[in-house]
Amino acid sequence: MTSHGTHVLVLNSGSSSLKYQLLDMRDSSRLAVGLVERIGENTSRLVHTPRPGGAEGDGGDGGGKRERTGPIADHTAALEAVSAELARDGLGLDSPELAAIGHRVVHGGLKFSAPALVDDAVLAEIERLVPVAPLHNPANLTGIRTAQRLRPDLPQVAVFDTAFHTTMPEHAARYAIDVATADAHRIRRYGFHGTSHAYVSRKTAELLGKDPSEVNVIVLHLGNGASASAIAGGRCVDTSMGLTPLEGLVMGTRSGDIDPAVTFHLKRVAGMSVDEIDELLNKRSGLVGLCGDNDMREIRRRVDEGDERARLAFDIYVHRLKKYIGAYSAVLGRVDAVAFTAGVGENAAPVREAAVAGLENLGLAVDAGLNAVRSDKPRVVSPQGARVTVAVVPTDEELEIAQQTFALVDEGRTAIA
Repeated sequence: MTSHGTHVLVLNSGSSSLKYQLLDMRDSSRLAVGLVERIGENTSRLVHTPRPGGAEGDGGDGGGKRERTGPIADHTAALEAVSAELARDGLGLDSPELAAIGHRVVHGGLKFSAPALVDDAVLAEIERLVPVAPLHNPANLTGIRTAQRLRPDLPQVAVFDTAFHTTMPEHAARYAIDVATADAHRIRRYGFHGTSHAYVSRKTAELLGKDPSEVNVIVLHLGNGASASAIAGGRCVDTSMGLTPLEGLVMGTRSGDIDPAVTFHLKRVAGMSVDEIDELLNKRSGLVGLCGDNDMREIRRRVDEGDERARLAFDIYVHRLKKYIGAYSAVLGRVDAVAFTAGVGENAAPVREAAVAGLENLGLAVDAGLNAVRSDKPRVVSPQGARVTVAVVPTDEELEIAQQTFALVDEGRTAIA
């Protein structure tokens, strides 16, 4: 049975967490947001906010946030708890207004270049990709199967982080290793943060008053995880993350680009196991490995106080950004805009300023006054008349997932009609 509602529940399932948002697709408004964390522990915690951003007393952040703690045994219990909180607002999983559930799935390989209506074949393919996304795909599968058990009649849609990057040409996606080995083990550049790069590139074109097909954009998604992409006419032609989210930019705890022989060296000379090296590069590297902090606000505070380790970490972070901006300027040939997004990209003015400093020959600069402005709206921070627009464009991955989910379900309704 296909629902004719307009609400979409977006789920992002982690190994011990469940993030969710409920959106009304008539106006893209948020009806509720929340998080269940520490699933499987006695100290599980659910935080639920109806109508986030609302005024005091109307169910928004001012007076409506609700929190509960206590054991939540598994993801089924977590989603049941979420449904109970939604039901208190008249928005439970049994609501006739719920049209579909959209699931963030990190790895879709090459098979999924668009969102997919979940069936047995889709589940099998997501499971087949677990070896290349062992930290993410199993949790994503758990979220999907949990939602299916609770609402077997409702369309479940998988939206893939990798899908937007499937347009990369082979010369950008292939690694220069033996082709037979690469093909046998599905080794290639897949890229991640695709929903963010898709959303931000469209919003950047909108900010410029142009159609996405007319615009070449470098998107810098700078959060705890960070990635860059080169987008030509609305299509990704290169991206910094690779087979896994480890490659590319310096991140909060990930090293980004590194000589592959470092891993051999650590094995042979330091006697480290593969798992220990994996943990080092993914969890004890990047900013936290360089200076002990992965919060850019804290790092900037330390820089301002003269802390040399923090200064070096900041400089390494920015140097890598500059390299990718320059490389992607060469890949694109013509750059209309560079868009900063995600937690660091949207909020750290010193990062934006430092990333384009010295790149004036590429047409890049920021206006100090505009760059210092704080806003949750897309905005230009480059000087008037600049050859390349430098913009801050807040990302909204949940909205992107909801829009893709609703469009697919709506398309199915139309086809049936």
